[in-house]
Amino acid sequence: MHTESADPADLVRPLLRVRQVREFTDEPVDRAALDALADAGRWSGSSKNNQPWRFVVITDRGTIRRLADGGMPFTRALQTATAAIAITIPEQPGRKISHAYDEGRAAERILVAASFLGLGAGIAWLSGDGRAAAGAILGLPEDRFVRTIVAIGHPTEAARRPKSDRGEARLPREETVFAERWPTS
Repeated sequence: MHTESADPADLVRPLLRVRQVREFTDEPVDRAALDALADAGRWSGSSKNNQPWRFVVITDRGTIRRLADGGMPFTRALQTATAAIAITIPEQPGRKISHAYDEGRAAERILVAASFLGLGAGIAWLSGDGRAAAGAILGLPEDRFVRTIVAIGHPTEAARRPKSDRGEARLPREETVFAERWPTS
């Protein structure tokens, strides 16, 4: 909640702490948490409020592993995930870019929501044959496909540790954020 005296940097700090998680414990994810994550994705914005995505919530570990096998190395987070949410998109050639953008918005929102719930999440990506395999595994109709699956679970201790030293995870602000226009020198 915004207040006049609150420091804006402090208010957005929880978002700055969200990160990809690709290693999970065996502890299952609570169904209420998965429902909340699916709703976070469902309430994401979309072009013209088209809401092209549909979400398949998966808790069967055999299914999750089969999906992982279909897209390695980009699906490695699914190898240990205890849950996943597949984001399906319709095959509509004239909407490919807007659907991809909407799909990314939903995936990122699920990732952020998982962090708020104390869970970990990692965005897995399927292409080519992996998409066809995922469609078959999930029983998708021919007019839909899945390219993004969000792996969800309880992060291992190793996954919780920072990957970079403090202050080195991102390029410096002065190299990435400019006022009014691109710098000339």
